[in-house]
Amino acid sequence: MGETSFQWLWTGDEAFSALIAAIEGARKSVCLETYIYTVGNPGEAVRNALIRAAQRGVSVRVLIDGLGSSSLDEGFFDPLRAPGGEVRVFNPLTLRRLPVRSHRKLLVVDQALAITGGFNVAPEYLGDGIQYGWCDIGIRLTGPVVEILEDSFEVMWERADQRPPRFPRLRRRNPEDSQSGASDGIRVLSSGPGRGRNAFLAEFLECLEEARDVRIAVAYFLPGLALRAALRRVAARGGRVRILVPGKSDVAISLRAGRFLYGRLLRSGVEIREYTPQVLHAKLYRVDDSVFVGSSNLDTRSLHINHELMVRIQHPQASADTAAWFDAADAMAVPVDATTWPRSRSWWERIRERWSFLVLSRIDPYVTRWLAEDPR
Repeated sequence: MGETSFQWLWTGDEAFSALIAAIEGARKSVCLETYIYTVGNPGEAVRNALIRAAQRGVSVRVLIDGLGSSSLDEGFFDPLRAPGGEVRVFNPLTLRRLPVRSHRKLLVVDQALAITGGFNVAPEYLGDGIQYGWCDIGIRLTGPVVEILEDSFEVMWERADQRPPRFPRLRRRNPEDSQSGASDGIRVLSSGPGRGRNAFLAEFLECLEEARDVRIAVAYFLPGLALRAALRRVAARGGRVRILVPGKSDVAISLRAGRFLYGRLLRSGVEIREYTPQVLHAKLYRVDDSVFVGSSNLDTRSLHINHELMVRIQHPQASADTAAWFDAADAMAVPVDATTWPRSRSWWERIRERWSFLVLSRIDPYVTRWLAEDPR
């Protein structure tokens, strides 16, 4: 299959053009996995490409999440099933199945090409992330690493209809949920619920131990104690930590919860900027020469509850490409000033931030655990 290669997809327009082109070129197999799939553009264009592939005799399988794609009508994919396409729903919605979701995004074509990142199949992701459409990032991969990505799809495909285990937070992580594999400097990091650190978090924390230059772009920023301490240590020993977060978000409570953490991070020398042109949905992490991209946010759900998919790239070109992207994005963002931030919000807003932090970091995990342990 040759060496593994990568191509960045910096905008939604680029990502969906690449995704549809890959499906149109499929000759043997198409595996598509996404958290959110909605009607409209690009959802119908993607479905039509899948239908044409199935009509050519291509094996087509689509895996969507029961919660993220709950707005779809039951018959939306019937035209795909007619020529032989298969569709499964991960954790169909019931109270018992509600807590654990598959937040992954992945396309694998002919065991030779893969696309992953943060893009869901929904209208808000179309655009350039500046003038219109959410700001997100994807990556197109070819070569041996694609086999590893397809293996991770197969695991989720087989698990889609299985009843979730009881007490998921108390169990050790399933080895298949925390799998990793490497090819030509690119590592695949799959993760799922359970005790212990997931594959992405473990490698990210390891990178931070001796990091000098850390750049983070993340949609939902609510890191735990260990990760916050690791970021502060980088700044304390003279390294530079720059965090790009949304200035406006589709999940307001997440935005407020993240802001609750600004104060101590800023006092530690961490730099924070809020991206304001559009909603920031990207999950991009650059630690010196290592780059992580995929579906995982830095919050409790991504790091401890949901199924996620990340890739780690150690390549000079990837480091240079992402540094240039961060520079451009930072230029359009508003710096959060350490001296003025404490008095920049009203007392009521500070209460809302504290409450939002409590809900997402404490109450949500507790309710998730309670629902998952409910024998009904």
